[in-house]
Amino acid sequence: MFQPRTKFLLLLVLVVFSIPALAQSGRIQPPKPTPTPEETVKVVTEEIKLNVLAFNEDGKFFRDVKAEDLVITEDNILHQPSSVRRIPANVVIVMDTGGELRQIKSLDQTRRTAKAVVGALRDGDSIALINYSDKAEIVAEWTTDKAQILNMIGKKTTFGRRSVFVRALGLASDFLSKNPLENKHIVLITDGTDSIAGLAEKEAAMRKILATDINVHVISYTRMEIADISPRTKGIMKTPGPKAVPDEVVATMPKPVQDTINPPIKVRISTDRAFIKKMKSRKADLEESEKLLSRLSEDTNGEFILPETTDEMVQKSALVAQMIDSGYVLTYIPKRPLSEVRGTQERTIDVTSKRPGLIVQAKRKLIVSN
Repeated sequence: MFQPRTKFLLLLVLVVFSIPALAQSGRIQPPKPTPTPEETVKVVTEEIKLNVLAFNEDGKFFRDVKAEDLVITEDNILHQPSSVRRIPANVVIVMDTGGELRQIKSLDQTRRTAKAVVGALRDGDSIALINYSDKAEIVAEWTTDKAQILNMIGKKTTFGRRSVFVRALGLASDFLSKNPLENKHIVLITDGTDSIAGLAEKEAAMRKILATDINVHVISYTRMEIADISPRTKGIMKTPGPKAVPDEVVATMPKPVQDTINPPIKVRISTDRAFIKKMKSRKADLEESEKLLSRLSEDTNGEFILPETTDEMVQKSALVAQMIDSGYVLTYIPKRPLSEVRGTQERTIDVTSKRPGLIVQAKRKLIVSN
């Protein structure tokens, strides 16, 4: 008599208990929670990049350097290179063509030196040109056409009364860093003095370079300028007497005759204290600049040329080009993460060879700042 009701209740119970079973079978799935930003996992891969110079025992470029040939120490912590590659160089030539008290430095001499660097660089290298005197400006953008750069050196570089070294160095650094370039080099043809900026500003500009992978090479006027100005700091002046024959006429005569035409340089003594003080200040500035330029090239694994004559200055320019074109781009992952640095940290990186016959030059300072 009550059998239909019993069947109905049994069917209802079966339906209720079947819902969890359906969910567990995968046919009914609960919504998945959306991860919050705090739960997102970020993986950061850090890499330090630097240029390594490689030579054989005869001082010639060493070909086919591999990662397993090199050992890296970063503050005495050993690392293994991630990659070693040879690629064309990107070179910014910075020409100093100004200054109030220069004696040896001239537009013509700086042009000759810059042309010698360009001529000695390897075909395929990209070259840009910066000229500075009263202001710093980019004279030529990137090109692999040497003839074009040589033409710009001769026609677009200008003379000025002042020298804005710090601005030029900053411009060169920013110009190299604004694009994802590799194998980056700055060649400074300069005496390193500045008409506006002081010592602190020079050091700040140089430390900025240490936060990059740029190599800085210097062809310095300082030694020649110091030699010329030293007698003036004691009031000794060297001046030529009145010329009997114009220079352009003397130039057409045989060399032995040229030396006898015009009178030799005469020496006189100056008692002008203001002038002597100014010369002493100029000499001190040159000596300080020489130290700074030397340290900058050393800390960035660059070449420092300190010629004693203008002819030597041109001749040794080829050595800078040789160093630039003897390089490999090396990368490695630091064992002390850069992202964990608080404030500013200075690291010393050194690369040595473990391959017989391979000589490596790669020691530089790196500024890490967060």
